[in-house]
Amino acid sequence: MIKILIADDHAIVRRGLKQILTETSDMVVAGEAHNGQELLEKMRSDQWDVIVLDISMPGRGGLDILKQLKSERPKLPVLMLTIHPEDQYAVRVLRAGASGYLTKESAPDHLVEAIRKVARGGKYISPHLAERLAFNLESISERPLHEALSDREFQVLRLIASGKTVKEIGEELSLSVKTISTYRTRILEKMKMKNNAEMTHYAIQQKLVE
Repeated sequence: MIKILIADDHAIVRRGLKQILTETSDMVVAGEAHNGQELLEKMRSDQWDVIVLDISMPGRGGLDILKQLKSERPKLPVLMLTIHPEDQYAVRVLRAGASGYLTKESAPDHLVEAIRKVARGGKYISPHLAERLAFNLESISERPLHEALSDREFQVLRLIASGKTVKEIGEELSLSVKTISTYRTRILEKMKMKNNAEMTHYAIQQKLVE
């Protein structure tokens, strides 16, 4: 029996995922978490076979939580679930240690298959992403600008584009205003942009914000 812990801040999503998995005989959803802190506490208090983690968690983002999980339980498979197109996030989360990447849109058809695969120690990615990773035909100049950002810079870019101030971002990430301002400066330099408006326009165009 594959023992699963689901982390998503939307109760309706957790219910939907559980509904899909109740139709299987080899899986059980034995725990749920609605934010990153609750997930970490439940992960530490029990043994799990697979964690299904939403990338857009409130507070600390799913990517931060993933890194914390992998530092504490490096062998525990984590399947990332997201509304975002895989082109935007998949490579980043796989580098951070995720065992798979699944969009919520494709979850009804592929969730069971994905969980079984990562539980066996495999990696789950879509054929489209597998082809992209295998061939990697894009030259550096053709890749999206945000791929040059570190994970923290990428997180700050998304928060700025969502309309949050430097102070609000600092509070959310438990970092100083000065540190966030430094990240902002680096983002502008790396992406060759001048201000928040340009960053926001880019993020919306690339579907990096909801």
